[in-house]
Amino acid sequence: MSKETFFITTPIYYPSDKLHIGHTYCTVATDAIARYKRLRGFDVMFLTGTDEHGQKIEEKAKEAGVTPQAFVDKIVEGPGGILDLWKLMNISNDRFIRTTYDYHVAAIQRIFRKMYDNGDIYKGAYKGKYCTPCESFWTESQLVNGCCPDCGRPVHDAEEEAYFFRLSKYAKPVQELLESGTFLEPASRVNEMINNFIKPGLEDLCVSRTSFKWGVPVDFDPGHVVYVWVDALFNYATALGYMNDRYHDYEKYWPPVNIVGKEIVRFHSIIWPAMLMSVGEPIPKKVYGHGWLVIDGGKMSKSKGNVVDPYLLAEKFGVDALRFFLLRTFPFGSDGNFSNELLINTINSDLANAFGNLVSRTVAMVEKYFGGTVPAEREAGAPDDELLSLIRETPERYAKQMDAFQLHLGLEEVFRLIARANKYIDETTPWILAKDETKKARLAAVMANLLEAIRVTLILLTPFIPDTCAKAFEQIGAAESERTWDSLPVASGNTVSAYGGHEITVHRGETLFPRIDTAKMLEELEALHKPATPPAKPVLPDVTIDEFAKCDMRVVKILSCEAVKKSEKLLKFTLDDGSGAERTILSGIHKFYEPEQLVGKKAVAILNLPPRKMMGQESNGMLLSAVKEDTKGNEELHLMIVSDDVPVGAQLC
Repeated sequence: MSKETFFITTPIYYPSDKLHIGHTYCTVATDAIARYKRLRGFDVMFLTGTDEHGQKIEEKAKEAGVTPQAFVDKIVEGPGGILDLWKLMNISNDRFIRTTYDYHVAAIQRIFRKMYDNGDIYKGAYKGKYCTPCESFWTESQLVNGCCPDCGRPVHDAEEEAYFFRLSKYAKPVQELLESGTFLEPASRVNEMINNFIKPGLEDLCVSRTSFKWGVPVDFDPGHVVYVWVDALFNYATALGYMNDRYHDYEKYWPPVNIVGKEIVRFHSIIWPAMLMSVGEPIPKKVYGHGWLVIDGGKMSKSKGNVVDPYLLAEKFGVDALRFFLLRTFPFGSDGNFSNELLINTINSDLANAFGNLVSRTVAMVEKYFGGTVPAEREAGAPDDELLSLIRETPERYAKQMDAFQLHLGLEEVFRLIARANKYIDETTPWILAKDETKKARLAAVMANLLEAIRVTLILLTPFIPDTCAKAFEQIGAAESERTWDSLPVASGNTVSAYGGHEITVHRGETLFPRIDTAKMLEELEALHKPATPPAKPVLPDVTIDEFAKCDMRVVKILSCEAVKKSEKLLKFTLDDGSGAERTILSGIHKFYEPEQLVGKKAVAILNLPPRKMMGQESNGMLLSAVKEDTKGNEELHLMIVSDDVPVGAQLC
């Protein structure tokens, strides 16, 4: 009899830099769902990967002095890279896709041509607001304070020849899909998509670019590369063999469940199904948009620099503790405010005090009172019924929450059983029973019931903390056959315990989760995050006041600014210096500023430097900037900007 299949995916991550705890959150959650489905007997395909094309990668590679392929190879496959992170976090993915893989590139070209041949892709010209870090076009009305609504950075006008996907053609079927109530979850995301994107009118989507080269070439029109969202979204299909010969299990596993962050729900719940409709393929079973991990109310983001390193946390607290914290603490679907204090408190209260203490106490009592083996002769007692009833009911309650992707509520059911088992110890007072030889059978029943509660708990916790559960199963003497979903007692059955009637031999092991000294750990973490003070640069030799007075430093207004052709660093400034004539100054600050960020600002310049030729153009003066170094020795430059209240031509003295 063939197993029921289940295909689940994470988004494919953008390797512009190392991943942070927010990416880890998504992948660990998807891993827990995949492990749960395997536990239930499903034939699971779990896919994750990387989205490696685009302008941002091309630019970062150029800054690093390497090819784009070498740049992404290092982040994905290099030491401490994405593959190493997923190995560290015990991610059980069955397949990993990189959009630079040859089979994927060839498949995307075939998909693009198919959509073109059926009339859903056409050539036009695009003009709009473009955010390079997010690689997204926006309309004027979508901007927030003139900046990208996703990352908050400045956008710039972009116009180029492009191919477009007829997204508007699919507005009605996509709206019907969203309104079905089963495709997109949580429900709050549905109204957001309909009100913000469908009702205002879906515009056709730009699906090719000509302003950069690092992408999948449009094979029938050289100079165009396939825009990132076509390239990225179809990874879920190409990784199974769609439009390629690398794999041959598309028919077996399709359609998927796509787990994504809420910032890309728009692409996955509107653009993605529309494109699948275009090529005549089934839409995903579900798109689930989880919330963000935030710090002080702000989204964790590589581009903002407010990220938390999962390697550091895993080293300090252990992989399973970190996995558990992420899925126990934050409702899967809502934003969660990350803090080290919350992490430590969760480990101490749930893993050390409640769960770990239950296991260690029970095993220690079996060793102390029975030499490590609970005898088969047992005597039931009045307090047993409530615990045994909860043992039978918990798996079904847990499964209901897990099937709805409510991971934190699934864990809530498990910890309700753990709390009840700890209370059961206080109710039955094993230490008193052990003093009376006539109560040995009763004491044996108490120990067996506790071990059964732990066994059930471990089965249900396996998707979350797999390595710890394997160790704990050994401690309570559970055979492999007693670690499966099918071995769980059920509410409708008569079997109370897989242990029923036979001896149980325990094996004391290491403490599963030692309690953490909160104050000490916070001090250690603060010391690790405290930036090192860079050594001060030596003070230059003294100058006289007369020498200093020879520098004519004045406030200037930036009238226009543009990049210098064939130069990666230079910007050309046209300035009003108060003299009535415009002044041109060239400055090598393009790495730190885009031209449109500076127009209209007032800066400070030295005006009486001798003219200097730069890239064949004359520069008359120098703009003043401040430079600082980060902890890695990289320079950060800040142009000296003055208040608009200071008049042009004002002299510094």
